[in-house]
Order: sequence, then structure tokens, then C-alpha cells
Amino acid sequence: MDETTTLASPRRRTLLAAGLCAALLDSCSALRSDQADALAQGVVWQPDGDHLDPFGDWDRLGVTDLLVQWTAVDDISFLPGAASQSEKAGLKTSGRMPDWTRIAGEPWARNVIVGLAGRFDETTARAEVARLVAQSLKLAAWRPPVHLAGYYFPVEVDPTWQGAATLGPLLARLPRPLWISVYDNSNIGGAALATWLDGWLPEDVGIFMQDGCGVYARGPSAARAYADALTARLGKQRVRIIAEAFRPAMGDAFRPATAEELAPQLLAYRGYRVYLFDGPHYVSGQLVRDLLQAA
Repeated sequence: MDETTTLASPRRRTLLAAGLCAALLDSCSALRSDQADALAQGVVWQPDGDHLDPFGDWDRLGVTDLLVQWTAVDDISFLPGAASQSEKAGLKTSGRMPDWTRIAGEPWARNVIVGLAGRFDETTARAEVARLVAQSLKLAAWRPPVHLAGYYFPVEVDPTWQGAATLGPLLARLPRPLWISVYDNSNIGGAALATWLDGWLPEDVGIFMQDGCGVYARGPSAARAYADALTARLGKQRVRIIAEAFRPAMGDAFRPATAEELAPQLLAYRGYRVYLFDGPHYVSGQLVRDLLQAA
């Protein structure tokens, strides 16, 4: 499409940005004074069969927010109170459930962004995005007993996805505040990525930018430049950063990043809301202690 037909007027942008910011309260704006020295503000938890009971001391880094990657994956739901809704959505209930009440009381989960329905396999997720939206609508009818700060739709986007624009109208059906994540392993640059997103993403949807450091797509300073370019185009209230707390290991595996690897990422992103991906898999108590010492 011609760019002039896809971009909203400045007044329209202002109203949409104000609405998103109001919905997210002060957590979507500039960091509060009591968080200015925090190494991270959030942690991501990707539930799987081995990580259904997350424990950590991520709050020592300043973390108060939890992003749950999904509450259903590959047609298995982790919401015990949503059994009837899950059945309507073609989901089965997991035999083991997270202790949502305990999680809600953790200092690193004062504000929880609840992930909806996803797939472990990215290609499958993109091919079934309409079905995942339908499942997500059913899941959103029941939420875990946490302080809800928003929703996250876990189908990740990048500029190589030629059908990404079809996601826009589908996202319009999901509850707000709403977030998605974006990455760019092709290194098209922050400005080009921002223009691409601005051409189809609903203006009341926020983004988590995956920094790319975990797969060596870029270094921390380049990732910061990406975030700044996205902010210049989309607005600060719509941009948060995923700090990848892993590095490649043998074969297709990944290992936790060391403090020497991860600390430069966290320091480079000061001024943004930064979420560690992900806590239960990669950010141990020892790594927390090492980060505090390194920083």
C-alpha cells in the first residue's frame, strides 16, 4: 500500500498513544524514580513441562513484572479454572498446573502480562494464527488470580513473514492492553523495522523487541539503536525490550549467558523497560548474584 494510506494522522496517533498509556498506567511510560537504577524491570516465563513452577530471586535485579509467554501451547492449557472454555477452544487441560496464587505473591510478579495461545513451532503458529486467536479469545474469558497488566499474543513477527499484515485485523479482536514481540535476524535496521511495523500493526498494540544478542544477530549498542528507532516511529509507550539471557551451545541447544555477556545488554538499555528471557530457563540465582557484582 501507499504509505499515506496506512499511516494515521498526528492527532489520531496522539489519541491512540494516550489511550494505550492510560490503560497501562505508569508502567508504560518513563521508568519511575524507584526503578531508574534497576538492571531489569521484567522477567519472561515460558511454561513447559519442566518449568511449571517458577522460582527465582529476579526481584534483586529490580524486576517487578512478569510476562507469561503463553497460558496454552500446542493445544494444552495451563489455566485450571478455564476447563470449560478450553474445551470449547479445542484445548486440553494440562495434568500439572502452575501455582498461580503463589506466583501472584512473588515480588517479581507484581504486574503480570498474560500470554494467550501459542505454538512451540513458529512456522505452525504463523500458519494457524486465526485458530490461535480464536483459542486466545476463549482463554481470555478466564484469567489466573494475578494482578493483570495486559495480554500478550505469542505469535512472534519478523520482516521475513510475508503474511504478517494479515495479523493486524485479527489482533483487533483480542483484549487490551495487548502486546506482541518482534525480532529481526535479517538486520534490516531499526528504522526499516519500525516502518514495516507501522504499516500494519494496530496503533494500540505494544511491542517487545527481542534484542538479538542471544543469537549474535547484534550487540547491545546496535540493539539500543533499534529500540531508539522503534521509539521514534511508534512512541516510547509502545516499546519494551527483551534481553536474551542465553547464548548458542552445542548443536541446536542454548546455554545461559554469563554475567559478563548479559550485563552489557542490561546497561545499554537503561531508560527502557527490560525483560529477561527467560528467567526459569536461564537466569539462576548465581547469575543474579554475578550480575549484581558485575554491574
